[in-house]
Amino acid sequence: MIVEIEDLQKLLGKRDRLLGLDVGSKTIGLALSDFTRTVGSPFKTIRRSKFTKDAGELVAICQEQGVGGLIIGLPVNMDGSEGPRCQSTRQFARNLEAHTGLPMAFWDERLSTAAVTRALLEADASRARRAELVDKLAASYILQGALDRFAQNSNMG
Repeated sequence: MIVEIEDLQKLLGKRDRLLGLDVGSKTIGLALSDFTRTVGSPFKTIRRSKFTKDAGELVAICQEQGVGGLIIGLPVNMDGSEGPRCQSTRQFARNLEAHTGLPMAFWDERLSTAAVTRALLEADASRARRAELVDKLAASYILQGALDRFAQNSNMG
């Protein structure tokens, strides 16, 4: 079920973790929250193949890691409009919904890859190392944004 970010928080069990996804055409970057949903950490990168195989891998990860919900980065254009990449990500989420049964919410991922790439460049990471890390770090950046919103909502309520 695809829900708003504020509603996702209400659907999670006390110790459910969140899985952040940075869905690209060739890879899916993954990040996992801790059990308190305070910190999002890079987890792994899946090289995309057939959707059913990718979905199976994601379902297995969710079961193994105690995941209760998904945060999916939505690649909104800088002007706030949604282009073909957003449509493709929304379709991926709708297809994934049937496999996981978990609630999921979208998170505006504008600048996540750019921010991560800049940090890797500042850390003097080689091109190969950047390519290896950027997807799961972008997923972590996306997930952390959602976790920070959760914390804000908790402090306000």
